[in-house]
Parts: sequence; structure tokens; C-alpha cells
Amino acid sequence: MNTTESLKTQWDALKQEQPHLRIRNAAQKLGVSEMELLATNIGSNVTRLRPEFKEMLAEIESLGKVMALTRNEECVHERKGIYANADFSNPHAGLFVNEDIDLRIFLSHWKKVFSVIEENARGTSRSIQFFGKDGEAIHKIFLTADSNVEAFEALVEKYKSEDQQPFETSEAYELNLDEKPDNEIDVEGFKQAWLELKDTHDFFMMLRKFGVSRTQALRLAPSDFHAKQISKDGIVTMLEEVAKEKTPIMVFVGNKGNIQIHTGRVRKTMWHQEWYNIMDPDFNLHLDMSKIAQTWVVRKPTEDGVVTAIEVFNEMGDIIVQFFGKRKPGIPELDIWRETVEKLN
Repeated sequence: MNTTESLKTQWDALKQEQPHLRIRNAAQKLGVSEMELLATNIGSNVTRLRPEFKEMLAEIESLGKVMALTRNEECVHERKGIYANADFSNPHAGLFVNEDIDLRIFLSHWKKVFSVIEENARGTSRSIQFFGKDGEAIHKIFLTADSNVEAFEALVEKYKSEDQQPFETSEAYELNLDEKPDNEIDVEGFKQAWLELKDTHDFFMMLRKFGVSRTQALRLAPSDFHAKQISKDGIVTMLEEVAKEKTPIMVFVGNKGNIQIHTGRVRKTMWHQEWYNIMDPDFNLHLDMSKIAQTWVVRKPTEDGVVTAIEVFNEMGDIIVQFFGKRKPGIPELDIWRETVEKLN
């Protein structure tokens, strides 16, 4: 087991060898969680904060325009904006619903929080970083050139924990990879329930009712119209097309504790090694194409007509990212989005 001092020494040596290595990747190389590695710098550039998440998130608006970052192993979603309209009235999920910062927050998975101040080639980076029990980052908030540094300092001082020991432990989640055999599922009942959907938000409850996994559900869908597997290259084709046609879309990326949503146009797309990227002024997406196992076009009936999504999965069957045409309740999805997706194969 790594002691704090030896872990810090190993990290310092690794930074000398690979100065551009990100902390997440350094942690993987050292066999620890990102949170455990970050904690070795408590007392220098890292401060442990009290895990009063609702209260703290409600005050993030005071920081002004910041950058919100939510990621999973395969995809990073970065959106600039202001954390307005915090809503934690629902015990199951907190909300920020805005044109820019749009989040669905599952606080039962949020365990620890730190402020981080780092010097880099572009100046001083200030952030607040939230972690789950497994030591993986759930959400990070970075100050921008338009942020209020004084408000950040006041927030850190207000929520600073009495415990500033440079040490953290993490606890792995149990993996549940069991999938019920098809012959134990009421397939016909499941197909009928899909056809009778009224709202896309009911889809998850339908999966639980019939005991099917997400990818299993797509395989058992009522028809090829409702779920069709396509090449992962279709993602690139779609993003290039919506950028060219100026079609506003919605991009959902999440992990156990948070889902972050971008709504709007895509302008600049580009490859960098195995990553395909959106590089717009207020929205960046970084998608590791090498880790995509399945890509599906999924259609669900609603009271507003059919809603068409592209759903992307890793080899474990976890969702990496979802793409929709821009829409709101009561308004049908855009014809141009539907036409773009229909061409993919």
C-alpha cells in the first residue's frame, strides 16, 4: 500500500518524466484513484472542503461564468456558463436547467470535494472538484477569465474542512455484469411497453420493470425502426453534417453522479489521435473513438411524436454519450435532425 509520502514522491518522479501527463492518467499508472493522488497535495495547492454539496452548489452562481466538466472513461464534456436556477427539491436528483449549464445531479454518489489551485503555462487554474466513493471525479468546476476570483476564495474559506490531512481512501463499486437471459424476459410485453411510451424519461423505468439491460433492450426492440445498430463512424458523419447544416443538437454525457447536457449548434470538429472533438468557444467534447463498442440509432414514441437518439456504449454496456436533435417538451423534434440520422448506417 502506498504511503502518502511515497505516493507523492512517485507522482513527482512521474511528472518529471512526463510533464504533460494528466492527474487521472498518472493515478492509473500509479495504481490509485485520482482522489487519492490529489489528496497528497492537501496543504499546498489542494484544500479539502466540507461535503455540503447542496449548499455549495447553490452558491456557485456567485463565481460568474465558469467551465463545467463532466466525464466518464471514454468522453469528456466541457461547457462554459453560469450555475443559475439550482433546484434540489427532488430527493433523487438535483437540477440546474439553463441554456448553458444544464445538469442532472445524483447526490447519493457524491462523497468528497476539494478546491485546487495550479500554475500552468496559461497562468493560474482554480477549480472545485467533486469525487465519488471510488475516488473517480464526478464533476469539476473551473474558473475562466470571466469568473469572480474573490467569490471563489470566499467559497473555499466558508466550506474549508477542519481535516486537512494529506490522505484519502477510496472504495470500489461492485460490478454487476449479470444480464438476464432473453428467454426469462417477457419480450412481447417489453415490445408493447416500448410502443406505448409517452415520454423518453419513462424508458429507464421500463427497463427496470422488465429486467433488461440497456443494450439488451435495443437488441430486443420492437423493430429495426425503433433500434438499429450503426457503425461508430456514423457519429463523425452526423457531427460533420449538423455542423455544416447548423442543426442545433443536444449532447448528454454522464457518470454515476452527474449528467451534463449541451444544447445548441456545433461549429468546429476535429480529430486528435484517437479522439474526435468538438472545439467551440463555450462547448468542448472529447470522445475516444477507440473505446466505442456499440452505436445505436434509437427511436422512442412520445406525446410529441417520435424522438430519435444516437446512443453510444462501451464494451461493458455503459452509455458513453447520447445525441438528440434540439427539442423541448411540447415541441416535435427537428425534421432536419431526423433526416440526418436516417442516412446513417
